[in-house]
Amino acid sequence: MPVPPPDAHWLHLDWILVVMAGWLVIGAAGVAALRRFTVVSQGLFPLGGLFGLLLFVVAVSALPGSPEIAVLPIGLPSLPFHLRLDSLSAYFLMVIGAASAGISAFAAGYFRKGEGTPPGLLCLEYHVFLASMVGVVLAADAYAFMVMWETMALSSFFLVTANHRIPEVRSAGYLYITMAHIGAIAVLLCFGVLQANTGDYTFANMRAQSLGPFWASVAFLLAVFGFGAKAGILPLHVWLPEAHPAAPSPVSALMSGVMLNCAIYGLLRVSLDLLHLRLWWWGGLLLALGLATALFGVVFAAVQTDMKRLLAYSSIENMGLLFVGMGLTLIFAGYDMLPMAALSLTATLYHVASHACFKSLLFLGTGSVLHATSERNLGKLGGLIRTMPWVGWLTLLGVLASAGLPPLGGFVSEWLLLQSFLFTPGLPVPLLTMLIPVVAAVIALVAALAGYVMVKFFGVIFLGQPREDKLAQARDAGLWERGGMVWLALGCVALGLLPVQFIQLIDPVTQQLVQAGLGERVAGSGWLLAPNGQDQASYGPVIFLLGILGCFALAYGLVRGLYHGRMRRSPPWACGFPWGTARMQDTAEGFGQPIRQIFEPFFVLRRELPSPFDAQPHYRVRIDDHFWRWVYVPTVDLANYVARLMGRLQQGRISVYLLYSFLTLVATLLVVMR
Repeated sequence: MPVPPPDAHWLHLDWILVVMAGWLVIGAAGVAALRRFTVVSQGLFPLGGLFGLLLFVVAVSALPGSPEIAVLPIGLPSLPFHLRLDSLSAYFLMVIGAASAGISAFAAGYFRKGEGTPPGLLCLEYHVFLASMVGVVLAADAYAFMVMWETMALSSFFLVTANHRIPEVRSAGYLYITMAHIGAIAVLLCFGVLQANTGDYTFANMRAQSLGPFWASVAFLLAVFGFGAKAGILPLHVWLPEAHPAAPSPVSALMSGVMLNCAIYGLLRVSLDLLHLRLWWWGGLLLALGLATALFGVVFAAVQTDMKRLLAYSSIENMGLLFVGMGLTLIFAGYDMLPMAALSLTATLYHVASHACFKSLLFLGTGSVLHATSERNLGKLGGLIRTMPWVGWLTLLGVLASAGLPPLGGFVSEWLLLQSFLFTPGLPVPLLTMLIPVVAAVIALVAALAGYVMVKFFGVIFLGQPREDKLAQARDAGLWERGGMVWLALGCVALGLLPVQFIQLIDPVTQQLVQAGLGERVAGSGWLLAPNGQDQASYGPVIFLLGILGCFALAYGLVRGLYHGRMRRSPPWACGFPWGTARMQDTAEGFGQPIRQIFEPFFVLRRELPSPFDAQPHYRVRIDDHFWRWVYVPTVDLANYVARLMGRLQQGRISVYLLYSFLTLVATLLVVMR
C-alpha cells in the first residue's frame, strides 16, 4: 500500500493507481485469453478504454489541486518508488487518458487477427505500455522514473515488432530500441548531475539543490539529448519514419500522439521544475533545434509516398514546434518576462493536447484504410471517401486540425505561438530581437507547408477516382473503430471551439512552472480569445464557425434558388485527350515534386533509370536522409571496427583467458591500494 506523509491528501493519486493496476490486470487477462479474438477485442480493449476515460476525468479534477505524494515500497529495499501528482503531471495524465480512451476503442475493432502476434499478447504489451507512460509522469525519483521509462521503451518495442517475421519490421524495432537506450543513458546521467553528489535521487532533493551555471547547463544538455532522442529531434529522429510504418496503426497512434509527449513532459520537468537556473541560451538552443526539426520534418513529409511515413515526418515537425515553444518560454523566463513566458508555455501545452488528438486520429484513419485496402502506398489509393465515408470525413477533421485551420485545435495552438513571437521586441538582447522575427517567418512557412502536406495526404487517399480496381471492394470502419475516431475528432473540435476554457484549465500548470498564467486575462474577454488584450489581437472561434456555416448556407440557398437543384455530371477535362483513366490523376510523387525541387539540398536523391532492354521500363527516385550518411553510417562503421579489434582478444586458449584474469586482478589491487 502507498505510504503518504501525514498531511497529504491523495484521493486523486489513489484513483490513478487504480487505473494503472486495472490496465495491468487487463494485460494479464489478455495472456489468459491468448488466442480468443472476441474476448480480447470486444471485451478487454473496450475495458481498457474505460480506464483511460476514468484517468482523463480524475486528471482533470486534479489539475487545480495541491500536489499529492506517496511512497510505494515496491522497489529495492532502500529505493522505494516515490510518486507525485502535481499540476504538470495531471495535465499530461489528462492527455494520456483522453487519447488512450479513443485509441483503445478503435483497437477493439482493429486487432482482429493479431497483427502477426497473438492478440492476447498484444493486449498485454499494449496495456503495460499505457501503464508505464502513467508511471513516467507520476515518478518522483530517478529510480522509479528510469524503471518506468525503460518499461515504456521495451513494451513499445514489442508492439513495434508485432509483425516480427518481416525483416524490415525487425530492423525498425532494433533501431528504435537502440535510440531509446541511448537516450535513456543521457537521462540517467542528467539525474546523476541533478542530485549534486548527495546520494539522494528523489526529485524533491534535486529541486532543493542549487547548481552553478556549468553543472546546470550539463544537466540541461543531457536532458535535451535524452528526451530529444525520444521526441525525434534532429539528428536523433531517424527511428520515427522506420518504427511508425512497422507498428500496427493503434500503436503508431499511441507512440506519436502520447509517447512523444512523455519526452516533452520530461524536458519540461527538468528545465522548469528541477532546475532553478534559466539561462537565455538554453532557450536559444531549443529554438534552433526546434526550428530545424520542424522545417526538416515538414519538407520530408511533403515528398513521402507511404502514408504512415508521411505522418511520422509530420510528427517530427510537430515535435519541432513544441521545442520552439519551450525555447521561447526559457528565453522569456531567463529575462523575467513571466507573462510572455506564460503565453509561450500555454501555446506549447495547448499544442501537446491538440497534437495528441489530431495525430492519433490521422494514424487511426490510415489504419482503417490499410485494413480495408492492404495498401500503404499513396500511389495505389484514391477515391475512398465514396466507399469509406465515415473514415474519410473523420480523417478530414484531423487533416484540418493538423494543417492549422480554424476553428479547430491546431489553429489555436499555432496562433498562440505566433502571438508569443510578436512580443519578442521587448527582449534586452538585440541579436535575439533581430533573429526571432526571422524564426517566426520560418514557423509561418512550416505552417503553410504543413497545410500543403495535409492536402496531399487527404486528396490522394480519399478524393478523385480509385487508382486500383480492388479499391471498389473497400469497406468502411466498424462500430468500435468509428467510436474511437469520433472521440478524437470531438477532441479536435472542442480544443478549437473552447480555447478560453481550456487555457483556464492549463493555468495551474503555467503558474507552477513560470509563476504566471493567462487564466485571468482570457477570462475577461468572454468567448473571444485575447491573450494580450483585445487591443492587441483576438480570435473568436464560435463567431468564425458561425461565419463559415452562414457562407455555406448562403451558397446552398443561391444554388437551390437559381439552378433549382439541377446538377450535370461529366468526365473531367483532360486537355482534349479522350481516353483518360484514373492512373492519369495527380500522384503523390507529382504532388511533392515542386517541394522536392525547391528543397533538393535537404535530400539524398537516388535515381534509378530504366534500361532500354527492360520488358517493363521504370523510373524511380529514392529519397534518403543526409543524416544517415553524415552521422549513423560512420558511427556504425566505427562500432564495427572497434568490435573487430575487441574480437582479437578471443584467442580460444584457456591460458590466455587466465592471463587476462590475472592482469585484471593485479590492476584492481593496485587501484585499491592507492
